[in-house]
Amino acid sequence: MLAEAMDLEAALLDRGVCDARALERSRMVSEETGQSLAQVLLQLGLVSETDLSRTYAAMLGTEVLDTARMGAIAEPVMPDQLGGRFLRQARAVPLSCEGRTLHLVMADPLDAFTAGAASLATGCKVVREVARSADIEATLNRLYPEGEEDGEGDGEPLADEGEAAEDDTDRLKDLASEAPIIRLVNQIIFRAVETRASDIHIEPFEDRLLVRYRYDGVLHEVDSQSPRLTAALISRIKIMARLDIAERRLPQDGRIKLAVRGHEVDFRVSTVPSLHGEIAVLRVLDRTTVSFDYNRLGLAPEIISSFREALETPNGIVLVTGPTGSGKTTTLYTGLAGLNSSERNVMTVEDPIEYQLAGINQLQIRPSIGLTFASFLRAILRQDPDVIMVGEIRDIETAQIAVQAALTGHLVLSTLHTNSAAAAVTRLRDMGLEDYLLTAVLRGILAQRLVRRLCQECRRPEEVSPELAARLGLDPQTRHTLWHPVGCAHCRQTGYKGRSAVAEFLQPSREVTRLILSGADHSEIERAAVAEGMKTMFHAGLQAALKGETSLEEISRIVGHDE
Repeated sequence: MLAEAMDLEAALLDRGVCDARALERSRMVSEETGQSLAQVLLQLGLVSETDLSRTYAAMLGTEVLDTARMGAIAEPVMPDQLGGRFLRQARAVPLSCEGRTLHLVMADPLDAFTAGAASLATGCKVVREVARSADIEATLNRLYPEGEEDGEGDGEPLADEGEAAEDDTDRLKDLASEAPIIRLVNQIIFRAVETRASDIHIEPFEDRLLVRYRYDGVLHEVDSQSPRLTAALISRIKIMARLDIAERRLPQDGRIKLAVRGHEVDFRVSTVPSLHGEIAVLRVLDRTTVSFDYNRLGLAPEIISSFREALETPNGIVLVTGPTGSGKTTTLYTGLAGLNSSERNVMTVEDPIEYQLAGINQLQIRPSIGLTFASFLRAILRQDPDVIMVGEIRDIETAQIAVQAALTGHLVLSTLHTNSAAAAVTRLRDMGLEDYLLTAVLRGILAQRLVRRLCQECRRPEEVSPELAARLGLDPQTRHTLWHPVGCAHCRQTGYKGRSAVAEFLQPSREVTRLILSGADHSEIERAAVAEGMKTMFHAGLQAALKGETSLEEISRIVGHDE
């Protein structure tokens, strides 16, 4: 708030409200106590509340709202987004909301924290108005009686935050514990949950602190704050995630559990140092928005049927492949939910555990103390499991133990990072796994991507030209329609709303097995599988595009084009 304080000093001098010597003395007290300049001036009696309010109004080019005008506010404005507890702390009252513009009456309109938090909570542009603190307090008492419950909540972690041990972290802890910073962080988090963002990015640059949310796989800028807030805001997040706020040179990972609107939400937190301060990324894990139901995955019925058939085998390995963020975990959890019963011992080894599944024994790896995928797998085999899920096969040791488990009568599910189902074979081969062992245990490979679904309110149809039809492998003599994104209020002007999966499923037929044993590469294996009836991810995506579920542009962006 240094720049704002200097602006206030200049305005007070220009209006003759305060002299330079009194301002200098007040500034020193402000720096020592951490109070705002305005608070110090009022406490020392160097300015009156009326003069201060008039100065604020002059700076904003507006008028001070008098007692009568404040008394005319008949009811709370946007009470679901702006609760009484928040407004009392902020010394602010919403005056009106016109379209996407919120007029907020503030005792201190230079309080960027409050204005930013209100904007995040409501999704509105905030226009700051001015009134005397006494009039604002009287209005709050009338509209928001003491003891009234509002749904805002404090957003405090369910677990104790813990205390930093190092003395040199005291200043950061103090900054992070100030009410404006707590409110701002809470509003960033709450709005992400309410708008169903999958990730929160908080990124410092030279001239601003950028806040972005990821919707349907694409990042969108939602707010920009002063870069001076970086240290305090990141420290607040690190306190909530039980990270070391004194360590700003190394990456850190943690977890936050919050009660948001009456239900628990987990956040996976990652911080890394950058040129202008630490970057924080929070993955939102809201169990209420995830359904482990095959019908909700968006997969084609024949893919679901093949996947479930592979999972019904008593032993072997079933793999799900794709890049980060392609929905592999959700698909695996859906499969596990279908296998979970009182007759089976289902165990998982994960990094991290994203969602808790009732009735399933879930284990979290901790490499720092030697608990790796491989070491946990060895231990699990002595726990009499029926089904084992390994979060990811990352090395030859894990791959060999997974194969050994499958050979000894267990069903093993896992993931790999490959671009296609056939590429999973060569990936395991490159790790050092022998082809004969892989063919002995492989029951199926599902490769998938998540594509954005077209907004059904604004999508636009367009007939496919014969030339494009031919390039896509369609009959040029038949009429085909593809749909394109437009953008409207229902989809945040993106043209897309929600995501679904497109996938391919490779079954180890006799011919595919022969090719694997002969050392064939992934392109040969894929051609053989297609000849036997496998539909590639591009083909699955094209069929979804022809149904108007997504666009050809989206399929090309996410999946690419078959050669």
